[in-house]
Amino acid sequence: MSHSRHGAWALAFLTLAFGVLTACAQEFPNKPIRIVTSGAGGGGDFAARLIAQGLLSRMGQQVVVDNRPSGVIPGQIVSQASPDGYTLLFAGSTLWIGPLMRAAPYDPVRDFAPVTMGISTPNILVVPPSLPVKTVKEFIAMAKEKPGGLNYGSVGTGASSHLSMELFKAMAEVNIVRVAYKSGGSAHIDLVAGQVQMMMPTASAISPHVRSGRLRGLAVTSAQPSALAPGLPTIAASGLPGFEAVSPFGLFAPARTPAAIIRRLNEEAVAVLRTAEVRERLFNNGVEAVGGTPAELAAAMQSERSRLGKVIKDAGIREE
Repeated sequence: MSHSRHGAWALAFLTLAFGVLTACAQEFPNKPIRIVTSGAGGGGDFAARLIAQGLLSRMGQQVVVDNRPSGVIPGQIVSQASPDGYTLLFAGSTLWIGPLMRAAPYDPVRDFAPVTMGISTPNILVVPPSLPVKTVKEFIAMAKEKPGGLNYGSVGTGASSHLSMELFKAMAEVNIVRVAYKSGGSAHIDLVAGQVQMMMPTASAISPHVRSGRLRGLAVTSAQPSALAPGLPTIAASGLPGFEAVSPFGLFAPARTPAAIIRRLNEEAVAVLRTAEVRERLFNNGVEAVGGTPAELAAAMQSERSRLGKVIKDAGIREE
């Protein structure tokens, strides 16, 4: 009899809890939502604002984009926010790769609930037209003939243009010297002039120079060919099987946000990302809309942390 009463109470509790969660999801949202992201003006900010506009249209509540300085601040704010779905984070791989290079006030796996991958852009391996190579294999051969004799430019320690090149060096087993720049503009000027021999900037940053012929694109860093770099093969298909390095942004909620709210946010955000207008506007801004499940975003994070974590450790990369 005692066991029956305990079972009945347990069933009643579970039924009540499920009802609360369901009601919570049905009532959500009933006040404005805030999306915290990095500084205004970049590709992530542009995408966050498109997503915010779409969520406003679909969910009927104001969605505000809150720009904060790049680095750990956006992640810190959201990791400490109430897990109720009203404070979200739109962040790039700095969120989950940065803690491998410096101390961070959050754990990128434990403190966030993935919602969906938002956008992604590949990098492009580019060289000046004066360099006598036209394929990745030819470039690798030249680098092996001149160990330490070629330079590459990158902006920001731990940025995609830096880590994608270090991954390339490790997989191709070549010694190419890094030249760090404070701005992409100065790096591109030196590359065009042949002061450095290669770079791997994002497609959005470098495509205009490739289209104009000021630089020669050899390949893209994504696993599959990209419409953002028409006609270019992948590095993986050009001599380095398995190579992949992209610049993604994902949408996150604080950890412990109810699963029903995560599902609702995922459904609505993915629907926004799949509209023709949003996809076109993102593409024209140099990025591709992605969308997908929370599990797919979590898997992409884990894969990149594993792939780049070894590179960061072996190269001794530390971000000040």
